[in-house]
Amino acid sequence: MPLLVDTSVWSLAFRRNGQVDRPEVKRLASALTGGESILVTGLILQELLQGFRGAKAHQSIIERFHALPMLSAEREDHIQAAGLRNDCRRRGVQIGTVDALLAQLCLRHELTLLTTDDDFTRIAAASNLKIWT
Repeated sequence: MPLLVDTSVWSLAFRRNGQVDRPEVKRLASALTGGESILVTGLILQELLQGFRGAKAHQSIIERFHALPMLSAEREDHIQAAGLRNDCRRRGVQIGTVDALLAQLCLRHELTLLTTDDDFTRIAAASNLKIWT
């Protein structure tokens, strides 16, 4: 199943002192070298660019992401993400707007989410979101 790789994993992979021992980073490396389908979104790219300083780091990220297919949210994704967020809230799970949209994109495109963010684990418990474990 294709992977959507969350900012949390990319951030660890790009750091100079990268935590390459993390299973999620190893899974990303395996998927990249194995030619698996990895997708990203503009939100993930933006979050990464906001988190790294310097023109060299920015250019490196932009170049690396240029080779990956990018998902764009459609109007219906935003509508469904709002519904997902409301459903989660009714179940006692608070999630952010961006996380709800990323989860919705995974649901619509039948993607597995590769993340280290525990918020997505809570979303998965309250929905059909698939998280790599």
